[in-house]
Amino acid sequence: MRVLVTGASGFLGRAVAAEIAAAGHEVRTFQRRASGVPGVADVLGSVTAPDEVGRAAAGMDAVVHLAAKVSLAGRPADFEAVNVGGTRTLLAAATDAGATRFVFVSSPSVAHAGASIVGSGADPADPSRARGHYARTKAQAELLALGADSASLHVVAVRPHLVWGPGDTQLVARIVDRARRGRLPLLGHGAALIDTTYVDNAASAIAAALERADAVHGHSYVVTNGEPRPVAELLAGMCRAAGVPAPAWRVPAGVARGAGSLIEAAWRIRSGADEPPMTRFLAEQLSTAHWFDQRRTRAELRWAPAVSLDEGFRRLAAAYGR
Repeated sequence: MRVLVTGASGFLGRAVAAEIAAAGHEVRTFQRRASGVPGVADVLGSVTAPDEVGRAAAGMDAVVHLAAKVSLAGRPADFEAVNVGGTRTLLAAATDAGATRFVFVSSPSVAHAGASIVGSGADPADPSRARGHYARTKAQAELLALGADSASLHVVAVRPHLVWGPGDTQLVARIVDRARRGRLPLLGHGAALIDTTYVDNAASAIAAALERADAVHGHSYVVTNGEPRPVAELLAGMCRAAGVPAPAWRVPAGVARGAGSLIEAAWRIRSGADEPPMTRFLAEQLSTAHWFDQRRTRAELRWAPAVSLDEGFRRLAAAYGR
């Protein structure tokens, strides 16, 4: 197949493009800067520019859409333009190009209303209850994508949860930086069970959804390693791999949520492009359980993770030279 992968300059997008290319497909990537993936053809542009999107999608048999605005802060209009508008534009371009498969890379946050998630599957995306601009607009975009599923364009949504690994500048780098500066507390008792996904497993699951799109289209799938661990253990494993101290102090979860709301309000009126150190959504994510039933995902995508969490921690430590 000729496959367009958007957002391939990002951590997960780069791994997905490499995975699909390694399977023997012809891969074109589309993003604002070079992907750095060997053997693919980069096309530079923005998902908010219809002409650029149309040129990127021309001649493609399939699209894997990862490009998104991912942030804890920012103007609502920017999230709308990239996450919702960009998805709408790409769906139209894929249809015009005659593509027959479309994999939308989503997030479990599209169905999260703030409470613990204990053994759930892929509940329906719900923009009205999603927490924060990112989750709300990704929920809108997922509904938009699945709404375009048809006999001629098979659409699948894949929701990897907390993707991490060597080279991760979002989750791992932030945890390590805060731990190094002594600013990484445990929220509550640190016992909440959380599923995460090693990057190679997330990439192979998305590639599996592409291969299986004809059979599983119209559905959403949450993807994780299927190894829920206490959040304190996960944070300690990442810190140990990087050679920094694990969290040694605690903040009550309710206090963190309240502080997150106040910090969010302050960030809305201050200048600067940096992200707030805490938000209510982040506090909820770090203090409530998030683990998922993976039986349907594995059976229908005919996929299983190849890299365990412990092996992932070993690879992460090697990347830090330890």
